[in-house]
Amino acid sequence: MAQTPLLERLEGLDARFEEIGTLITDPSVIADMKRYVKLSKEYKDLGELLKAANKYKALLNGIDEAHLILDTETDEDLRDMAKEELEANTAAIPKIEEEIKLLLIPEDPEDSRNAIVEIRGGTGGDEAAIFAGDLFRMYTKYCETKGWKTEVSSFNEGAAGGFKEIVFTVSGPGVYGTMKYESGVHRVQRVPATETQGRVHTSAASVAVLPEAEPFDVEINEGEIKWDTFRSGGAGGQNVNKVESGVRLRYMWKNPNTGVSEEILIECTETRDQPKNKERALTRLRSFIYDKEHQKYVDDIASRRKTMVSTGDRSAKIRTYNYPQGRITDHRIGYTIYNLNAFMDGDIQDCIDHLIVAENAEKLKENEL
Repeated sequence: MAQTPLLERLEGLDARFEEIGTLITDPSVIADMKRYVKLSKEYKDLGELLKAANKYKALLNGIDEAHLILDTETDEDLRDMAKEELEANTAAIPKIEEEIKLLLIPEDPEDSRNAIVEIRGGTGGDEAAIFAGDLFRMYTKYCETKGWKTEVSSFNEGAAGGFKEIVFTVSGPGVYGTMKYESGVHRVQRVPATETQGRVHTSAASVAVLPEAEPFDVEINEGEIKWDTFRSGGAGGQNVNKVESGVRLRYMWKNPNTGVSEEILIECTETRDQPKNKERALTRLRSFIYDKEHQKYVDDIASRRKTMVSTGDRSAKIRTYNYPQGRITDHRIGYTIYNLNAFMDGDIQDCIDHLIVAENAEKLKENEL
């Protein structure tokens, strides 16, 4: 089997796989939850890579054996079988090489996490709030198709419908790795329901997708958190308005990247159970701090990647929804389709797939693969 540049990149992985397999059974490692989770993830990823690598080596060996038979054998049946195997293995090589190259790319460590999604109506007044509500519906429909669970943490309804702001958690396998592509400003062009002259207006809503942090990811002095309780508003029956189940936390935090202290304010009215609301407010606090602390890392990736597909400025306009033309345009990759109704009903996977392909292309260049 001839040595290829890709095989050279795979050298030493078997030894590392065995080393991690031993480490994750070590009681001292198991006691260090942060290290244990990191090593377990590396072990799983290496297992997938080695499986693909073994398949690649088997194909290369098959090609070598086929060439040997064709060079030495005179039996026509054997030669025909060797030719078939040579063609099949040669055709399969590019696909497995591409798979290995993608597996060799360091994965964003956040991709496997749950996500906290914040949607806020921007310019456009009542119409922006209605559009924020449309985006929320779009994402909940999409999450249903993926089998992901969504839970609303807090919301502020718009006067004419929709939401001035809504925050919700999405739980499931690989959620953040998919939903992160939705961060940015979404612009809508349509005739608002409140428009009497039939004129097309442009409004916007911002979407922020944060990786949900684990308790061991950030250090919080819970004794310094100031808690308030209040009666929730909105739908939910008499209990919502009579019981102080809503919680509000205030926490002073110093940003290690800037040295500036700021007060973080978070509200949660997700359930009628105050302790559960407190726990979910704490989860949002941890995720907010984790996101801020990792912003330098995110900016560094964005500076190296032209597309800035998943890591770009959250204030950048990423997508336009044009209702008169039934058109969706994602400005990061020049993606345009004309199935707006289906898109708003949660059929957004094709767009996300194109974004993933664009980002993977940048990653391959970045890693010289």
